[in-house]
Amino acid sequence: MKRSDVDARSVAVIGMACRLPGASAPDELWALLRDAVDTTSETPRDRYDVDALHSPEPRQGRIAARRGGYLEQMADFDAEFFGMSATEATELDPQQRLLLMTTWDALEDAGQRPDQLAGSRAAVFVGNTRADHLELALRRGPETVTAAQLNNFRSLLAARLSHFFDLRGPSVVVDTACSSSLVAVHQAVQSLRCGESPLAIAAGVNLALRPDEGLVLTHAGGMAGDGRSKFGDASADGYSPSDAVAVVVLKRLQDAIADGDRIRAVIQGSAVSNDGRTSDSVLNPSLQGQLDVLRWAYEDAGIDPADVDYVEAHGSGQPALDPLELRALGEVCGAGRPADRPLLVGSVKTNIGHAEAAGGLAGLIKAVLCLEHGQVPASLNVTTPNPNVPWDSLPLTLPSTLQDLPALDRPAVAGVSGQGSSALNAHIVLRQADTPRVRTEPPADEGPYLLAISAHSEAALADLAAAYARHLRPGGAGQAHCLRDICYSAATRRTHHAHRMAVVGRTHEELAAALTGAPGMTGHPLSAVAAAYVAGEEPSWPSVFGEPGRFVPLPGYPWQMRRYWPGEEPAAADGDDLAGWVLREHARTGFDDGSSLTDIGIDSLAKLRIVVELAKRCHQEVDPEELGRLRTVGELRQWTRTLEAAAR
Repeated sequence: MKRSDVDARSVAVIGMACRLPGASAPDELWALLRDAVDTTSETPRDRYDVDALHSPEPRQGRIAARRGGYLEQMADFDAEFFGMSATEATELDPQQRLLLMTTWDALEDAGQRPDQLAGSRAAVFVGNTRADHLELALRRGPETVTAAQLNNFRSLLAARLSHFFDLRGPSVVVDTACSSSLVAVHQAVQSLRCGESPLAIAAGVNLALRPDEGLVLTHAGGMAGDGRSKFGDASADGYSPSDAVAVVVLKRLQDAIADGDRIRAVIQGSAVSNDGRTSDSVLNPSLQGQLDVLRWAYEDAGIDPADVDYVEAHGSGQPALDPLELRALGEVCGAGRPADRPLLVGSVKTNIGHAEAAGGLAGLIKAVLCLEHGQVPASLNVTTPNPNVPWDSLPLTLPSTLQDLPALDRPAVAGVSGQGSSALNAHIVLRQADTPRVRTEPPADEGPYLLAISAHSEAALADLAAAYARHLRPGGAGQAHCLRDICYSAATRRTHHAHRMAVVGRTHEELAAALTGAPGMTGHPLSAVAAAYVAGEEPSWPSVFGEPGRFVPLPGYPWQMRRYWPGEEPAAADGDDLAGWVLREHARTGFDDGSSLTDIGIDSLAKLRIVVELAKRCHQEVDPEELGRLRTVGELRQWTRTLEAAAR
C-alpha cells in the first residue's frame, strides 16, 4: 500500500485505562513491567476457600494452584458519581461497575468529554466470558432471585456503557474465549474504517469470583500448578488465571490528527481467523490457523512481517500451545529478517497472569507502552527454554532483561496476538506514533493562565486539587508540559461538574500554591472569569485562551470509593440513624435537607421497597401513604425519627 492509503485505513489509539493486578493505570503497569515484577498472589478469601479446594496433584474436583492475579478492592465503587443507590450498586455485577469507572478514565486519558460524545454514533465493543456475580446470586436459591438480576446479564456490559454515556452506535459483547478483547478491538477498527462510528471504545473485563472454571481446567491439565504463567519455558504447565479491566479509545487516524488528539499508537492492521478443521479437535490449537491470522494481519497493515520489532504473544504458558505460537511467529516474521535483529517476543501474562477474555487487551496496552517508551520489558519465568521449540532455527528471542527497541529510520512496529479455545485467533498490528512537536514554555509575560477543575462532590474536588498540585510542582509530570497547554486541556478536554475551583497564575508553582490554599492573583480580568466558572457558568474558552492549545495528560478523576457487596452493609457515610440508612441505600446523588426525594432518585418504586424494608427494620406497620406524601430529605428525616421513637 501507499503510505497515504495506509494512513486512510489506520486507527489511532487515543486513550487507555486499566485495572490489573498490581496496577490501577497504564503508568503503574509500565513500572511493574520495567521492574520485572510478578504480581500474582494467594487466592483471597472473598473468591473461594482455596484451602478446601487446592490439591498439588491434578484431581477431579480440585484446583491445581493456590494463587493467581487478583484485583485488590474489586468490590469498591463510586456509586454516587454514576447515580446509583447503595442497593443498586450492591446488586450490580462488579464487572459492570469497574468497567464504568475504567471507561471514564480512558475517555479522560483521550481528552474526550462524555457530554460532547452524548447522542453520537460512538461504538462500544466489550470482550467478556464471565457472569460470575449473576451465577452466585442464582445459586442462593429460587427465593432470593429478583428482577434486579436482569441488570447482570452479560449483554448489559456493553449496553451499560452506551446507556450511561448516551452512545448510539453499535454496542456489542464479544465472546470468543481468551481472544475476546482483541476481537473486540478488531471489530472496533472495522466499525471506524467503514464510517459506521466516529469513535469506538474497545474493552475487556474479567473478574473470577467462582472456582468452577479452575476446577475444569485443572482436570483438563490447563492450570499451572504454581499459579504462574511460564511462557516459553520447559516447565510450562498451564496458565495462571487473572482479573483485568482494560479499555482503549479509538478514532480514525486522520480524524485524530485533525482533532488535535494525543496519539499513543497507531493500529495499522488487524485480522481474525478460525482454525476450521486444521486441527484434530475444536479445542486443540492449530499451527495453520496461527499462520493464517499473522499473514492476513500484516497484509492488512501493508507491513513486511520481517519489519516487526516486537510481538506481545498470547503467551499463556500452555505446553502444547507455546511451541506452535513461537513456530508460527518465527515462520511468518522470520522470513527475510536480518540475523542481527531477532524478533523480540514476550507475554504480560508472566507478570499478571492470564486475564482470559481481557488478556488480549492487557497485552495491547503493554505493547502500546513498549512503543511509547522504546523498550521491551523482560518476559518472566523462563529458566530453561522449552526443548520443543527449535530455538536455533527461529529468529526470535524472549527478552530476559529490559531491552531497547532497535533504532531504525522508521517507526517501530509491534504485533499483539490472542487465541481462544473457540479456535478464534486475532492479531493486531501497531506502529509507533509520530513524535509530537513539543511546544516550549511561552515567555512569562504571556501569562497568567486560568486553571479550571471540577468534581462530582466537595471531597472529590479537594482530592483533585491536591492531585493537580502534585502534577504541577517540581518532580510532577506536569512540569514536562507548557502551562498554557495544561490549562487549555483542563478547560476544553474535561467534563465540568457541579463542584468547581478555578485559580490564576503565571507559573506551575503559582497555580500549585493557589490550589492548596495560598492567596492567588486578584484584580486580573481572568479573576472574574474564574469567579463566573465557580458560580456555574461556562466561559467562552476560545475567548479565554485565543488559539487552541495542545492536549496534554492531566490527573485523572479521584474516585470516592466505598465497598458494595451482597450481604454486607455499606460503610456509613451519612450517620447511623434510620434516615441515614434509607438515604445510603436509595439516594443516587448528593443531597441536603432541602433536596427533593424525586431529584435524588427516590421515586415511587423506590418508596415501595423502602416501606417493606422499614417494616422489617422497625418491626411495625409502615403507612405507604405517609411516605408518599414526603417531598424532601428533611421531611424524610423527621418522619423516620418518629418511626424510631415509636419502635423503642
